[in-house]
Amino acid sequence: MQLKSSIPDEFAEEGVDTFIVNLRFVGLLQTLSGAERIVAINHLLDSLPTSRISADRAPSEGPPLAVEGRGIITQEHAAFETTCFYITPIGDEGSEQRKHSDLFLGNIVEPALSTFGLTVIRADNIDKPGIITRQVIEHLIRSRLVIADLSFHNPNVFYELALRHAMRLPIVQIIRAGDRIPFDVHQMRTISIDNRDIYSLVPKIETYRAEVANQVRRALEAEGQDDTPISIYFPNFKVNTSAT
Repeated sequence: MQLKSSIPDEFAEEGVDTFIVNLRFVGLLQTLSGAERIVAINHLLDSLPTSRISADRAPSEGPPLAVEGRGIITQEHAAFETTCFYITPIGDEGSEQRKHSDLFLGNIVEPALSTFGLTVIRADNIDKPGIITRQVIEHLIRSRLVIADLSFHNPNVFYELALRHAMRLPIVQIIRAGDRIPFDVHQMRTISIDNRDIYSLVPKIETYRAEVANQVRRALEAEGQDDTPISIYFPNFKVNTSAT
């Protein structure tokens, strides 16, 4: 007998993402034999030091949590209300930074946003006459969402990140494992992605997509109420964009 769920598809998708993120947070989603698997509570308890838990209760906390040729996206497809602007260290064609950016964009960011109706745009995909810096700033202050990749500590990324923080608009931060998150933005939730080798990345790629999707959902739900380093210390600070 097949049971039909009464839960709408959009809520079911959110439930799956939240379930995966929470499994990982409490330690019940672990990499075993090259793939991520849900483990039994007894397995988790056996793997923890005995000094951390008592015998009669579960632990209260766990461990913290296609690269293809890309076509040009025209301005007609870049309606800001349906745009996610991807801030990332792009680098020259064939460089480590470009390969990194293509990898994260094509295999994590775009799949994670596939259910939100947002088009992901990177600076080199903007097809619009004019000064490049102006186009980037326009996307930073008008796009519905921004995802910022802090990997490589690229100065352009942090410059653009500061502008978005000043706008108090939805933003999600990611970074490759091993790169330190600077103190100034450390208080912002940042998703760490381990791409040191294929064996570290591939087994967890679905989890990373779920984590990004979960943070995107929260950011969009809190639109207009987003706390940033600027708003925390200067709550009355406002940016007037009427000229745009």
